Amino acid sequence: MATEINDIIKPENLVGKKSALLTDVPMHYCPGCSHGVAHKLVAEVIEELGIQAETIGVGPVGCAVFIYNYIDIDWHEAAHGRAPAVATAVKRLMPEKYVFTYQGDGDLAAIGTGETIHACNRGENITIIFINNGIYGMTGGQMAPTTLAGMKTSTCPAGRELKNFGHPLKMTELVAQLEGTCYVTRQSVHTPIAVKKARKAILKGFKNQKMEKGVSFIEIVSTCNSGWKMSPVEANRWMQENMFPFYPLGDLKDI
Repeated sequence: MATEINDIIKPENLVGKKSALLTDVPMHYCPGCSHGVAHKLVAEVIEELGIQAETIGVGPVGCAVFIYNYIDIDWHEAAHGRAPAVATAVKRLMPEKYVFTYQGDGDLAAIGTGETIHACNRGENITIIFINNGIYGMTGGQMAPTTLAGMKTSTCPAGRELKNFGHPLKMTELVAQLEGTCYVTRQSVHTPIAVKKARKAILKGFKNQKMEKGVSFIEIVSTCNSGWKMSPVEANRWMQENMFPFYPLGDLKDI
């Protein structure tokens, strides 16, 4: 029995432990939101690497705008969509620091498309964490560049119609084609196994900075049960049935 218990509580099997870098500030996210889990993983990775004092995060405009309240590291807030440009400046001025952006799909794939593409193309030695829930969560559930065909939002209540609104934008596939990216992956955090894989991806993204390999781009396909008008359980099921076929999980590039 003792051996079985020890097997259960091995560090690599822990999912619910709170990182020392997470503050005691209550998170403002809706119940069931994926942001809280993603924050936890970022904090765990920074703590594991022992780089709290050497890490600078660049926050977005969107649901995660208050991320600086939750993870105890140095932060720089960026204007909407400009996080990769700000991260570029920070990294070039302080190349010894670990620099990452944390952005939603509206921030990264809409107003920030140019900054994202050019930072990836230049091969800036940063890590980009991209939360994709297919909708504008903070501002009322509007259609985003990543909204699926037929998916209902407040600005396309009958569903995204491709003829007028165009196709969903696969940012991860786009940046994987650019010479400046060294690691491009798509993960999720809807199950314990998925959480472990996402954590491993974020860890790799930070380690790549030490080797000066270029941009590590980590997409996390996420839920927005409030914007999707679903319960957390329904949102996870809907994501698996609809988001994953269009945004398949796994590594796209690793050099």
